Parts: sequence; structure tokens; C-alpha cells
Amino acid sequence: MTAATGPAVGAADRCAYALRLGDDALVLAQRLTEWSAHAPTLEEDLALENIALDLLGQARHLLTYAGAAEGQGRDEDRLAYWRDDGEFCNLQLVEQPNGDFAATMVRQWLFSTYQRLLYLALRASADPDLSAIGERGAKEAAYHLDHAANWVRRLGDGTEESHRRTEAALLGLWPFVAEMFSGDAVEARLVAAGVAVDGRALRPAFDAAVDAVLAEATLSRPEAAFTARGGRSGHHTEHLGHLLAEMQHLHRSHPGASW
Repeated sequence: MTAATGPAVGAADRCAYALRLGDDALVLAQRLTEWSAHAPTLEEDLALENIALDLLGQARHLLTYAGAAEGQGRDEDRLAYWRDDGEFCNLQLVEQPNGDFAATMVRQWLFSTYQRLLYLALRASADPDLSAIGERGAKEAAYHLDHAANWVRRLGDGTEESHRRTEAALLGLWPFVAEMFSGDAVEARLVAAGVAVDGRALRPAFDAAVDAVLAEATLSRPEAAFTARGGRSGHHTEHLGHLLAEMQHLHRSHPGASW
């Protein structure tokens, strides 16, 4: 994959956009791997690992694209393992701790609802590489969404305890939702060139999809106590630093090692 196949828009913007989407997928993949051998059932253990692998595959394509657009010789590994937390531009939602199983499912449901809409729209990108990523990613996100939404329905409309935990998870994670649709100058320039997706335009469809699941789960959309901002520009919660320390430790301890 080479970003040179894309239309004549700024390489820095294309790099930044791909890093955002790639970092979302990479960080959430790392979070989901923390459930390995700890999920409620063996079947769920395998399901979460498969979702993590899908996200990791997306991250690899996007970080490879970003490295090619940047033109400084950084490959996917260099971008994944040798950037500090302030250089990551993922949504703050995906770096939030797993919490209990309900919290993990609510986080996955919210993100997958957004990601599926994003990838569906990205298929129309004027950049053939990003279009291809959207085509494949939309199919994977559809599975991730179906899996997580089914759990949100089951837990929300389940026992009193499962309802309480799901409601608490939704309340804790809802402040991170608005960031997915905030937009900025980089996105605006790429949207004007037909390369990127206007995230703000996805919000109505997101709200409709979320409200439908909430109704079935006997849950209500909460009021956000605050609105998280800054993930796209490298401002993160304390949780990302801890996650990266674990993810990057081996690679940084043995630079240049091959297997």
C-alpha cells in the first residue's frame, strides 16, 4: 500500500487522518487483549480475541498508509512502538479501562456503532487505499457491532444487577462520545478533497442506532457530566500511558531485534 496513489492533497493531512483511525484501532485492540483468558466464557474469550485481531489488522493497514504519506521511513512498527502518548491521536473512548464485562461491551458498542458508519462512508473516498480500508473495515465493524449490541441488550434487559452495571458503564463512558464527531481543520480539508469522512455528518445516524438499542435494553441515554476533548491532538487520560508502557515494553527493551 502506498499513499502516493491518493489524490493530490497534503501528505501531512493524509498522514494525520490515517494515524487517527489507526490509533483508534490499535489502542482498542490492546485493551481487548487484556481479556485474554479472563472473559466470562471460553466462547467470549475467543470472540474478543478475534475482534482484537480484526482491529489490529485495520491498524496495520492504516499505520502503513500513514508512514508512506509521511515519507520519513517509519513503518507500522515504528509508529506503534516508538511514539509516546502525546503523539498518539486516538479517541479517548478507546483508551478507557476495561472495567467489568458490561463496561467493555458498552465501550465496544459505542465505538463500533461509530466505526461502522465511518467505514461505510470511507468506501466512497477518492483515495483508493482508504476506500479499500473502508470496504473491509465496514464488514468487520458490522460483526463487532452486532456482537456488542447483543450483549448490551442482554445485560441491560437482564437481571437487576446486570442492568445496574450496564447503566453505570453507559453513564461513565457517555462523556467520551461527542469527541467522535467533533471534526477539525485537517478533516475539513480532506473532506473537501473527497478523501475523508465528515464525522459530524455521522452523528444523526449514530444517535438513531444507539437509541434503538437503548430502548431494547431498557436503558436511557444519559446526560454527559462533561465532554472529553483532545485525543485527536495528543491530549489523553492517564490510562493511555499505562497501556502503552505495557504494549511497547518488549519492543523498546530490545530495539532492532528480529524473531
